[in-house]
Amino acid sequence: MITRLIASTALAALSAPAFAQDHDHHDHHDHQAHSPTPAPTAPEGAQVDHSQMDHSQMDHSGMDHSGEGSGTSRLPPNETMNHGATVGLGGDASLMLHGFVWPVYTSQTGPRGDDKFYAQTMAMATVTAPFEGGKFTARTMLSLEPAMRADGYPNLFSTGEVAFGEPLVDRQHPHDFFMELAARVDLDIAHDTTVFLYGGPVGEPAIGPSTFMHRASARYNPEAPITHHWFDSTHIVYGVVTAGLAAPRWQIEASAFRGREPDEFRWNIEKPKLDSWSARASFAPSPDWLVQASYAQIKSPEQLHPDENENRTTASVQYNGGRGLSAMLAFSNKHRVEDHSAGHDGDDGHGAANLTAWLGEVNWDIDEHHTVFGRIENVANDELFPDLADPLHDQTFRVTKFQAGYAYRIPLTGPLKLALGGTVAAFAKPSALEPYYGSNPMGYTLFARFSLGD
Repeated sequence: MITRLIASTALAALSAPAFAQDHDHHDHHDHQAHSPTPAPTAPEGAQVDHSQMDHSQMDHSGMDHSGEGSGTSRLPPNETMNHGATVGLGGDASLMLHGFVWPVYTSQTGPRGDDKFYAQTMAMATVTAPFEGGKFTARTMLSLEPAMRADGYPNLFSTGEVAFGEPLVDRQHPHDFFMELAARVDLDIAHDTTVFLYGGPVGEPAIGPSTFMHRASARYNPEAPITHHWFDSTHIVYGVVTAGLAAPRWQIEASAFRGREPDEFRWNIEKPKLDSWSARASFAPSPDWLVQASYAQIKSPEQLHPDENENRTTASVQYNGGRGLSAMLAFSNKHRVEDHSAGHDGDDGHGAANLTAWLGEVNWDIDEHHTVFGRIENVANDELFPDLADPLHDQTFRVTKFQAGYAYRIPLTGPLKLALGGTVAAFAKPSALEPYYGSNPMGYTLFARFSLGD
């Protein structure tokens, strides 16, 4: 019922005569609330006559896009999505460009370890155009990571998705070529309050905190969290529609989307579908803080377990004091539910019905050059032994990963930047895993991050 409601809302909104341009991490009300030269506000209770506003005096190119994360997610209002370049398109319309090329060498030790040199890539373009009474945004985000082998890069204790028809274990999958292909319309309904509609063939539904690549607490960490499939696995879905109500300090929203994770063939756009739903509430009690809670019912997310659905609950607290220090603490629970309507073309399913995960991150830009960062994760995982014949198949193991890193930041020219650094990781694990991972597995990385913007 929720899926039908959101889909009908989408059709109604998209048929309205309100097409102009913007979004990415950019809400119309946040543009007004955090712009360097904010527009005058009317007395409380007074009506705002948009036709009398002098848009020529608004510096839309200088908007800092505070408080806006990936998809429709929020960040602390102090947190700025710093795009590398902004190009005026005439009137108030603008094109914002951002991206990075991130060569990384990793070495993961122990019997299940491996080493690899690889490159993470992302290019993002956002067209934004305010119009009388609202704003339109169109965004595309692309990656060349499909050129990487389908099994991605080594990342001990990471699980999720498939490569060469087999489940990925101790490796992180590459991103799809199309990471986002979506648009958003914001309509003013009251002072500093908008109703919005977001959607497209590739996008991100309203689940969890902003994905790891788009939050400052993980900006220079080259590795995906091993809790990625508890918090971020839905940041690329094929088919999504989100409707919401937003103000500078709060946002409520609901999504309909395709629950199945992307397959291993990552250059194409898979068939969109709306078979799952989610809801999220976000609140910023002050410019430093952002709290979110979300719930989702995800239909058949895993290719090898088509008869299992997932109910996911997340909660997170993010901090950004605006002085180079950002942090996040997050919790997630995956509750598996048998789908009796699905066919049985995989193995006999997973073991545990409930699996929880915790994630803590911090990033501190000490000065204009030096950054230190870290991550602690604790996760209950029953996918470390996918072989049905293995005696540990479907057994749940709780693993903790400790990671610390350093980056030296070098301005190059204009918005181009370089960060040189590395990380080291250690793990706490049950003794039953020692024959498979060794007594003291470690992870190391070295990287050079070339970016357009931060």
